[in-house]
Amino acid sequence: MTTTPAATPAALDLSPAPGAVPLPRMILSQAGYEFRAVVRNGEQLLLTLIIPVVLLTLFSATSLLDLGAGRRVDFLAPGVLALAVMSTAFTGQAIGTGFERRYGVLKRLGATPLPRGGLIAAKTLSVVAVEILQAVVVCAVALALGWHPHGDPASVIVLLLLGTAAFSGFGLLMAGTLRAEATLAAANLVYILLLAVGGVVFPLDKFPGAVRDVLELLPISALADGLRQVLQHGAAFPGEPLLVLAVWAAAGLALAARFFRWE
Repeated sequence: MTTTPAATPAALDLSPAPGAVPLPRMILSQAGYEFRAVVRNGEQLLLTLIIPVVLLTLFSATSLLDLGAGRRVDFLAPGVLALAVMSTAFTGQAIGTGFERRYGVLKRLGATPLPRGGLIAAKTLSVVAVEILQAVVVCAVALALGWHPHGDPASVIVLLLLGTAAFSGFGLLMAGTLRAEATLAAANLVYILLLAVGGVVFPLDKFPGAVRDVLELLPISALADGLRQVLQHGAAFPGEPLLVLAVWAAAGLALAARFFRWE
């Protein structure tokens, strides 16, 4: 009786197949790194989460400021949300990117398979992820303090996205044109000034009329006012704040694209 010899198994192809992973996967991986770097940084956490929550809690629970008629938390919560966006999209991003540029991190990342457009997309996703975390924490604290928001969620999302674009553009412009130490000083100075005069915790109607008209054109004022119109008064797509934010966003992103230097 004859037997058929067993078939020889096909040889495995173990030759290397180099190649970059898909671009979306690279962007998500870099965005995850950027997000973890922010939440693990104590100074960034102080700026993005602790300060807004302390301001919200302190001024909601005390009468240190005259916030006009109505409940204090209803005025403060939208302003603190605007402050949270500015702290992440502008101050934190400007400082972080400025020092990455100084130490050559951006230059080295530019030599990787991740294109520069992908790096910007990853940083944008990271900013949005941090802002979502901020919004959850701030809203949870505000609700615990008795906040009752109103309005259309779509209007809130559009305002936050335009505010993020506006602050990101100018944050990247600052980081890409100034030295890291100058960016650190300037970003913190702008943060303090806009906190004081941007209608975040101090009502703009306390300022003289001519000064108030100028302050209302600031991006932080437009974002805080727009969020109040929606969340406090139930307005839908407040026109003037949206227009102001759109102009700032277009100008900031255009200037950053024109003048940002990677080295």
